[in-house]
Amino acid sequence: MILSPSRAAWLGGALGLCTLLAVPSRFPGLGADARLTLAVFVLAAVAWIATPVDDTYVALGAGLALTATGVISSETLFATLGDETIWLLICAFVLAAAVTRTGLAGRAAAFLVGGARTVRQLVHLTTAALVVTSFAVPATSGRAALALPVFLALARVLADRRRLVVMLALLFPTVVLLSAVATLIGAGAHLITVNVLWEQTGQRLGFVQWLLLGLPLAIVSSHLAAEAVLLTTTTRADRRAPVRVTPADIGAHSPTPVTGPLSPTESRCALLLATVVVLWCSEPLHRVPPAVVALIGAVVAASPALGTVRLKDGLRTVPWPLLLFMAATMAMGVALADSGAASWLVAGLPVHAPPWLFLTVVVLVSTAAHLVLQSRSARSSVLVPLVVVAAAAAGVNPVAAALASTAAAGFCHTLPASAKPVALFSDLPDGVPTYTPRDLLRLSAVLAPLTAGLVLLFALTVWPLLGVPVLLETQP
Repeated sequence: MILSPSRAAWLGGALGLCTLLAVPSRFPGLGADARLTLAVFVLAAVAWIATPVDDTYVALGAGLALTATGVISSETLFATLGDETIWLLICAFVLAAAVTRTGLAGRAAAFLVGGARTVRQLVHLTTAALVVTSFAVPATSGRAALALPVFLALARVLADRRRLVVMLALLFPTVVLLSAVATLIGAGAHLITVNVLWEQTGQRLGFVQWLLLGLPLAIVSSHLAAEAVLLTTTTRADRRAPVRVTPADIGAHSPTPVTGPLSPTESRCALLLATVVVLWCSEPLHRVPPAVVALIGAVVAASPALGTVRLKDGLRTVPWPLLLFMAATMAMGVALADSGAASWLVAGLPVHAPPWLFLTVVVLVSTAAHLVLQSRSARSSVLVPLVVVAAAAAGVNPVAAALASTAAAGFCHTLPASAKPVALFSDLPDGVPTYTPRDLLRLSAVLAPLTAGLVLLFALTVWPLLGVPVLLETQP
């Protein structure tokens, strides 16, 4: 494996820092466990940044190193895989497989998009449809894959209007990424954030609370981003020309029926999905954890009598590497907190800055982090433990800071390789026109400050109204 000069510099710097950490006299206030944790953490982060080694392999190696050196116990390492957030994601993927098998997503998209009469209506109805998918399909890559056939059908209907097709190719991944913040299952990074908050502060964000905080941000940011995509990729003449896309048009290019009455299988799946979502949203009333609700839904979805997918087929859609990555990075977060490494890292930071300035720095760093760490889960694994500790030291509510960091990290549109949905829509089959890296950079120049400013606005003004104050509440 030959490394480029920049990657070699990253690795050289990491090894040099680890060498310094091995000398106790260099850091007299840092215990042995903390120094080991920092060394493993630095090596893992640089491996994610500068080497082609699989992210999950790196995370598992880091977790194993922390266990072998006694920083964390083997029970701590293995218990993370049994966390209820992991089970929530597993069961949600089985449910998503059942929905995908029936073709309900195509029906819903055809129903919404079929009402468009102008280009702007088409854009915002498509955006609304993509936001809704965050309730049914976990993880952004899964939603992008589910949305791809709908986009290809639209591309064939609009084949004579190339710029509109390019605009839609950019719109789909943009909205998929920004709308993920709507639900707890929208991205694996959200589950990492929830776990870090629970381990370090004892506060657990449930499905309902995340929905209350994230859905308004997802709706506003997605529709503003849709306008940005529309204005940066089309001309005024493109936007003024009428457009008409009927459900029949989409159905002609769809592998599953999108018109006509629902089949019994589709009806059962729609009822099951609606029931699961309602139970998730009404958790404060019945007190059944979201993971248990998801497990019940997955068992029903895979049942021989009522289900629409076999259990083994549903489990094949589960991204097991992502789950192992999440479990290992959760263990790394525990090590950072328990060893005192996280507290030492933020001890030298200026903690007397105004809360708005602290959150501004958090949002800006999280927005730009995708240029260094391409994995969204890896970004949260690195940033959120440090943000939570720094927020507590600065008198800022750790929940507000962690949410702001996670939401801002949802922006990863600068390069085709910055996120899987962006990469998926950058290389389309059958010669379907798509965006160029230049189109992506032009959009990013508008979208980066727009999304960062919006997250900061929500953190400072909207979330306090919804029960997440900016300042850390002190106990009397």
